[in-house]
Amino acid sequence: MTENPTRRRRFAGALSTRVRALPPWTTVAAGVLCGGLAGGAYGELRAPEYTASSYVVAVPTAKSDPASATGFAQAYGRVATQLAVLGDAQVWAGVPVSTLRNSVRAATSPDAPMISVTATSARPDLAADIANAVARSLTRHANDTQSSTHVKLLNFSRAVEPASPSSPSAPLTGLVGAGAGGLLGGLALLVRPRRAPEDPPRPASVPSPAQAADVHGQL
Repeated sequence: MTENPTRRRRFAGALSTRVRALPPWTTVAAGVLCGGLAGGAYGELRAPEYTASSYVVAVPTAKSDPASATGFAQAYGRVATQLAVLGDAQVWAGVPVSTLRNSVRAATSPDAPMISVTATSARPDLAADIANAVARSLTRHANDTQSSTHVKLLNFSRAVEPASPSSPSAPLTGLVGAGAGGLLGGLALLVRPRRAPEDPPRPASVPSPAQAADVHGQL
């Protein structure tokens, strides 16, 4: 049994008319609802991520000064994610270099000779192992040139296994999605075409007295 095309067009037209008749705020409400559901589902289905950080400090030797240590800490922070350092770290972490390159970030401070090595992984133990492995490899490479730089790196704080994930939770992603959906709904209200005002009904034309007399005389 085939569906009647005429009935289908009538149903679509009636549905479109009902949708246009809804108040404008329903568009924003629908955007908030859809965005919140999508964001919550994303936060619930996404695999959690764990973050661990290891800290290394640059210490000047007798032939150097604290300013030089701070400068070399900046330089070592930039090479912490280079292949020379990650190549040795992969042996201790037990993961390939590509994984290290995608999960490791290094940061430094302009006021202190400190380097933070942060690793992210789906496993909390692996995140700590990666951060410690890269920090160990960086310290080894830096201390190989200690005789010329007069600065050595020391392990300040080892990374520990994180107790909770660092990725956003489902309620948080739901709130973000609801906000984005509401914003899109508001933009849709601004760009939607305005309905043309309906023409007022024309008043019935009344014949003039002269025309009415002519018609009466013809009768």
